[in-house]
Amino acid sequence: MNRIESRSSVKLGIVPTHVKFVGGVVPGEDGSLPRNADGKLVILASTEQVCELASCQLDAIQLSVFPGAKESDMDELVGGLRNLGLEVQMILMVTSGDPMNPADEDIVVDLLVGGLESARKYEIGVVGSTSIEQWMQPGATRKEGAEFESAVAQNVKLHQRIFEQAGLANSCIKSWHIEFLRGVEFQTFTDLGRCWQFVKRVNEAVGQPFFRTLVDAAHCGDSGLSMERNVELIQEIAAGDGLGLFHASAKSTRGCLSTDDGWVGSLLSACVKTGKLEHAFVEMFHHQDEALGSLRELVADHGVDTTDGRSYEQMLADGLDDVARRLNNLAARGHAAN
Repeated sequence: MNRIESRSSVKLGIVPTHVKFVGGVVPGEDGSLPRNADGKLVILASTEQVCELASCQLDAIQLSVFPGAKESDMDELVGGLRNLGLEVQMILMVTSGDPMNPADEDIVVDLLVGGLESARKYEIGVVGSTSIEQWMQPGATRKEGAEFESAVAQNVKLHQRIFEQAGLANSCIKSWHIEFLRGVEFQTFTDLGRCWQFVKRVNEAVGQPFFRTLVDAAHCGDSGLSMERNVELIQEIAAGDGLGLFHASAKSTRGCLSTDDGWVGSLLSACVKTGKLEHAFVEMFHHQDEALGSLRELVADHGVDTTDGRSYEQMLADGLDDVARRLNNLAARGHAAN
């Protein structure tokens, strides 16, 4: 198969959620990261396969980092991925506490500061998180008006505290990318505009554009805002130096990119045309992941098998090749060319 040589300045990567959170990403009770039958770390083994199957070059990977992961396993994972020539980024997972609730502030701060310490240990330059709301919180309702303003203010207070406590202004970490989630997963921060309101405010608080708004095509497509409105917001966010990285992920199914109904192509183009996009990551979820069972019950298309007879590694490689060609053809039209 012919190699796809990159002509874009945008780095291409993956979020390896296709290996399943349970059995692939989440550490066991003793902190050990999941391994396959050959004793190899699941994420590392799968990423090696993706690199072999893809016709394009893989530049980066975003790891979901959970509290309590065994340090020796993390050393092995980060080292192995870097040996593949990959830039390693981290997604900081908040496993308890609601960032919008002042009573949970200390809990969330401790979790995120711990994750940032791990990022600093490995000299990670880019981190991300969904640390503006608790995932799948039972009984949660949408905050509007004064309640929404209070939620933004509390998130600003929390993240500014972390920024100062962790000494991020003078660290190897250069940017922190905040991701909103669709309704069902979140109730309040469910669209790009709402996420930008927080990011804009927190950057004012810390005095620099350190925090960024992550644009996930799937969440944008499921947010209820039109494609045109999302494009307008991307342009506004980029002009305000708040544009973060891009997730090429299919709305609702979170599987094969052929199911995304045009959102990946449109929003990727919008991000690239701002001239400020640095990374694009392909992200897919396994349709039988035990950790996402409650989500499949609430979102009809989320449990659909979109592999069409392929392994998840092959499906991810196909997605990478698709996005690589999109980036190259945007470069050919004068956008993000080296």
